[in-house]
Amino acid sequence: MELSNWLIYFLAVLGLTFTPGPNGLLALTHGAIYGTRKTIATILGGSVGFATVIGLSLFGIGALLAASAQLLIVMKFVGGAYLIWLGIQVWRSPSIGETKSAVSKDVSGFSLFRQGLLAALTNPKGILFFVAFLPQFIDPSISLVTQFVWMALTFVVIEFLYELGVAAAANKIKPFLAKFGKKVNRVFGGIFIAIGIALPLRG
Repeated sequence: MELSNWLIYFLAVLGLTFTPGPNGLLALTHGAIYGTRKTIATILGGSVGFATVIGLSLFGIGALLAASAQLLIVMKFVGGAYLIWLGIQVWRSPSIGETKSAVSKDVSGFSLFRQGLLAALTNPKGILFFVAFLPQFIDPSISLVTQFVWMALTFVVIEFLYELGVAAAANKIKPFLAKFGKKVNRVFGGIFIAIGIALPLRG
């Protein structure tokens, strides 16, 4: 991958990363509830999910999804259902101001990792976006595997650092968030539920 091509890709990924999405919102929510250290598991799950989505898109499976209306519809409903479930879990979470230690013991790193992973994998619009986005940076003269490594690594590193910053910021403003307790969880949970309902209904 040529340096000039990579720099353009880098800038495009920066713009994409700072666009709010399910994984950024999840990092914010988990950062406020569980703290930055535990939320790293969530972010790592999302990173693996994004790398997988990039690989699927780059190697052609995403194009198959784009060509199959039935498969796309199924993916939309699966993704929507997962986001609704996630929203309900966030809605029902203990208040951010309540016994953080008790909350932290109740959740495993694997559970947080899985939530981050599924949030990235179950968004069909993410796959379709990469199907349209990545071909602009593919060089036919270079190994596709090599380009995948560079593209996935660039995206994952930027996304990881962004979500880590979001989680850390949420943890630092916890006194403010704790003041509103359950209301904060319900706002975040409501956003997830709204996205989950809207996802299958949008064209």
